[in-house]
Parts: sequence; structure tokens; C-alpha cells
Amino acid sequence: MDDFGGALLVGGTSSDAGKSLIVAGLCRALARTGVRVAPFKAQNMSNNSVVTLDGGEIGRAQALQAFACGLEPSTRFNPVLLKPGSDRRSHVVLRGRPAGDVGAADYMRWRSRLRRVVADELAGLRRDFDVVICEGAGSVAEINLRANDIANLGLAQAARLPVLLVTDIDRGGSLAHLFGTTAVLDEKDQRLIAGYIVNKFRGDPSILEPGLQQLEEMTGRPTLGVVPFADDLWLDAEDSLAAPVGRRVGPPPGVVGPAEVAGDRLRVAAIRLPRISNSTDVESLACEPGVDVTWVDDPATVAAADLVVLPGTRATVSDLDWLRGRGLDGALRSRAARGLPIIAICGGFQMLAHTLDDSVESGRGRVPGLGLLDLDIEFRPEKTLRQVTGVAGRGPGAPTTGGCAINGYEIHHGQVTRSAEQAWIIDDRSGPEGAVRGAVRGTHWHGLLACNEFRRRLLTDVATEAGVRGFRVAPDTDVDAVRRRQVDQMADLVSEHLDLDAVRKLTDGGPPATAPIIRHRLDTR
Repeated sequence: MDDFGGALLVGGTSSDAGKSLIVAGLCRALARTGVRVAPFKAQNMSNNSVVTLDGGEIGRAQALQAFACGLEPSTRFNPVLLKPGSDRRSHVVLRGRPAGDVGAADYMRWRSRLRRVVADELAGLRRDFDVVICEGAGSVAEINLRANDIANLGLAQAARLPVLLVTDIDRGGSLAHLFGTTAVLDEKDQRLIAGYIVNKFRGDPSILEPGLQQLEEMTGRPTLGVVPFADDLWLDAEDSLAAPVGRRVGPPPGVVGPAEVAGDRLRVAAIRLPRISNSTDVESLACEPGVDVTWVDDPATVAAADLVVLPGTRATVSDLDWLRGRGLDGALRSRAARGLPIIAICGGFQMLAHTLDDSVESGRGRVPGLGLLDLDIEFRPEKTLRQVTGVAGRGPGAPTTGGCAINGYEIHHGQVTRSAEQAWIIDDRSGPEGAVRGAVRGTHWHGLLACNEFRRRLLTDVATEAGVRGFRVAPDTDVDAVRRRQVDQMADLVSEHLDLDAVRKLTDGGPPATAPIIRHRLDTR
């Protein structure tokens, strides 16, 4: 392995501890010093994904990390992606391509195959780059899953990676989390834990310092940095914990983009589906300083909003049942009847159809849709995975967006088999795409709302349809620029608050030669 570049694993004491952003910050900080760095997440479980240039599919966090490195997204960076479709089964994406479904009971038969794929991809990256920053999954202390693990300490053992543990101190109990996570591991795994990172800290670091000193005395491991809380880091959220009902999407007012635009604000209700996918579509709207976006699940809020967004889902038919069960179908029909705007994306678009024929995801066969668009959907085993370009349609539903250049990506099994509606988009390769009826718009395209000029014109149209006469869209909001600023901000935080020299020694030197072991003691009295 002498020809391999350096590497380490950033693991967590829990989900949503900030691993993804710490990795993105490390990648950006190293890249800014001229290091050829790449991200890697062996196995991700997320319904937020993007399409790579070669038509593969990876987790959105790894696409952001690639962006931080100055690289295009690649299936090499996330060889195994699990997309939950229910509480017990997940769709497997292997090296960017659909590979079947898996449940906890039959995961064993996949284990050897996935382990080989992960090992090969990491080895290839280490040959091609100076440093590979790996991201773990969930908590490294899920000892009930250790035997089959390929993303945390199973990966670290196989590749001899030093591990940095990240904890979210904003939740409380972080010192105990770091100690307990280390202590619960067996001796072989404990030896890989090289140090700790405290993330999302608020307050005076000097008050925390005595605790960190005691932690090092108890574990023999240093804390390499305390990263301050930054509430304006919010784009490309991956974990479902980042999209709870009632949460406002985006930064505090006035943080992103230009100064607040004078005039009325546009209230956007984004429906929080149980199996929501690519929830980051709505984040592009939240980049606009005059737009308030909130995750909702109740009919009253849907009825009252200026705009409703029905996002994608990994389980269209099941989430359609949920939608009806909460009475949201009636609220959407009422909006359509009153000429109030609705934007539906991918699975949300499919829900608006007259009928859905699904023998692939749910196995339910033919079921009625909401009927807000006169079209039919059929789910097919072959999955559409592609990047797309085109222009917005010129029909009556798009009075100012028509002809605007747009781009995005598609990830779906459902196909439109019949449509009597005006197309919303003209795809450069396949022609008419999506549908428009009055103020109801739908498309399979993700990423559409990140197209700056199109989004500005669309929001102007939506405000007119909703009767928000005083709304004025900002003239210069740029979603990619917001994303770039956030990645640079994370790199600045990492550079200032982490010991990067110690991190580089770990990437080059491997796990600690003599890491102390925390012994378990069972009091049987």
C-alpha cells in the first residue's frame, strides 16, 4: 500500500452530528492548499441524491463534498446508496445503478459483494488522490450492526484508517457521547479512534476546556477542534432530521443573498411527505430573501399558503395514501379550483395524475391519482437516471418563463404514458416534459428551481397568481454562489478551529500506534 494516498474516516456519535459538513470543510480546506483530495462515503442511506455526468446516482452530500474538492460528482465517491422505501426495505444503488431491494433480514447475502465494491473503490481513489476524506454513516457505536458494517469501523479496519469522532454539542451530553462511543467498542476498534471533534458549539470555549482535558485524561485521546455553531449552514441537507414539520427552510432572515427586498413576502408551504426524496429542491426557493419556506403537513396551512410545493418521494403510492389520510388531497384540489399555484416535482408530480399503475415500487397496480392533471403514470423496472437541459414551455401557464433556458436531472421509475396537458418544459433530447394546467405545474425534473433566471420569473408569476401584488423577487440571487459561500465558510471554520497539521499527520500516518483501551467493568453486586 506504499503507492496509496493518505486517508481517514470522520465518524459520528450520532446521525446529524455534522459529519457531512465537517468532511466538506476538510476537503475544501485541503484543496485550497493544493492537496489533491477526494471525498468518500462507502454506504449512504438517503433519499436525497443527484445524478452524475455518466448517469449514475449518489448521495447529495457526496456531490457537495466533490464540489468542495473542485471535482464533478462521481459514483466513485459513494459506491453504495440505500434509498429507504419503507421501514423495513431499501432500494440498493450500486456504483450508481439500481441493483435491487434489500431488507435487514437478507442483507447478509449482500455483505460480501458490497464489501468488495467498497474496498475496490476506496483503493482506486487512494491511488488517484493525495488524500481521501471518508465519511462514516450514523453512529460508529451501533455495535448490533458491527458484524456487517462496511461504512464505519468495518471500513476503517479493512483499510487501516484512523478515525475522528464528531459530536453535536448543541444536543447536549457530548462529552459522555464521545467517551461512551469509544468505550462501547471492542479493543480492536478502539485502537482506531485517534481523536475527537466537537461540533456546533455555542459560547465561550474556555468553559468547555476543562471538560475536554478530563476527557483526554480518561480516554487518552485529544480533541482536535471545537467548531462553532453556524446557523447559516443549511443547504444540501441530507438527513431527514433536517426537515421536520414546522421548520422554516433556510437561514435566518437577511443572512443569504442581498439585503431584504422591500415589499410583501411570499409564503411557501412544502409538504413534508413521509418518504420525501430530494427535499433540497425547495432550498433553492429559500435562497430568495423575500420567500419564506416551511415544511408542513396540515390542510389549513396548505390552503393558506401563497405557493405549495409537493416534492419527490421514494414511495409515491404509499405517500399518496398518507396525503389522503391527512386531508391534504382536498386542500390541493381546492387550491387548484381557486387558481392558486402548486408546483409538483417527480413523485409529487406523479401524484397529480389521473391514474398511477405501479407494480414496481408498491406492487399495488392501478390506483387513482389526485386528478389535478389529465395524464397517466406507469412505473417501469428501468429507472430513468440522467442530467437534462431544455427550455421552459411557452404555453399560457408560463407567461414570463417561456423560452428560459433550464437544466436539472431525473431519477424515477414512473413514466408519463398519456398526457392531455400543455407541457411545462421542452427537453432538448426528448421533447415535451411535465404539465401545466392553470396555476398547477408539475415535472419529473429535479434541480429546476436552482436555475436562477427561471426561478425569478416563476416566482413573479406565482406571486401574481396568488394575489401577492407587493412581492418583488431579488434580481441577483445565485444558488450556486450561495452553495459556494457555504462550503468556503465551512472550510474557514475548519481551518480556524481544527488542528489541520494533526489531521494531516493522521492521513499520512494511519491509526495511532498505541491507543489506550477503555476497559469495561460490570458491577455484579
